[in-house]
Amino acid sequence: MLSYRHAFHAGNFADVLKHFVLIELLDYYNRKEKPWTYIDTHAGGGCYTLAGSVADKTGEFADGIGRLWGRDDLPPPLAAYVAAVAQFNPSGRLVFYPGSPALAMTRARARDSLRLFELHPADSSTLEQTFANEPKRVQVRAADGFAGLKSLLPPPSRRAVALIDPPYEVKDDYSRVVETLVDALSRFPTGCYALWYPMLMRTEARRLPQRLAGLGAGSWLDMRMALRAPGLGMYGCGLYLVNPPWNLPERLESVLPWLADALRLDDNAGFELDWRIE
Repeated sequence: MLSYRHAFHAGNFADVLKHFVLIELLDYYNRKEKPWTYIDTHAGGGCYTLAGSVADKTGEFADGIGRLWGRDDLPPPLAAYVAAVAQFNPSGRLVFYPGSPALAMTRARARDSLRLFELHPADSSTLEQTFANEPKRVQVRAADGFAGLKSLLPPPSRRAVALIDPPYEVKDDYSRVVETLVDALSRFPTGCYALWYPMLMRTEARRLPQRLAGLGAGSWLDMRMALRAPGLGMYGCGLYLVNPPWNLPERLESVLPWLADALRLDDNAGFELDWRIE
């Protein structure tokens, strides 16, 4: 089933949450000279126009990146993220939104590498075109990212950040993300894994955080942000990380209250943050 296109949702509140954390992760990895590998299991098209007919159909970016754009009071982690988005909008107008692969490239050094998977034929073709001038650092595969992640672990660099961000179009995705994490940790237990998940009323979505807690990871972090009261559709989202940087909880504690207030859709907005770092 390949009906999902991230272009309809580019720059929404879920992108804000996962992408500012992605910048935090890669900036932390850049503290050392050793190269890293970035793996994206569901990479999408790479970069999106917000003025196009696809994004205009939903306008979700208006309540996401649109609420941060142009503000001069952003907490430092959010300022770094918005500055990365601004690299794709040199005119100062918010016209383009970079997906996770494009944002990762803003942090990639000559010795770092990106391994990108996208199964949708149109998006994988666009992704290949986006990174056509980076054949050494970036590899794009039109393949299932869950299986693709297995094939890359452990990476030659022995330092990796993997973003697992499926559309959850089908119920199997909820089981596959858990199975994928279990397998990934058996192959490469020191890797950093970031799993995005939606907050929905459906049973599979409500059970997923408990299933993730049962993985038994030594170091983990779970952050959840709701923008409105639970109801029809996605009312929030979460990000579960295995082997997060030791300083990430403190940085998130300084950002999430501000961000929840900036993105709130009603008075039920809020966040939760749990972690254990060994």
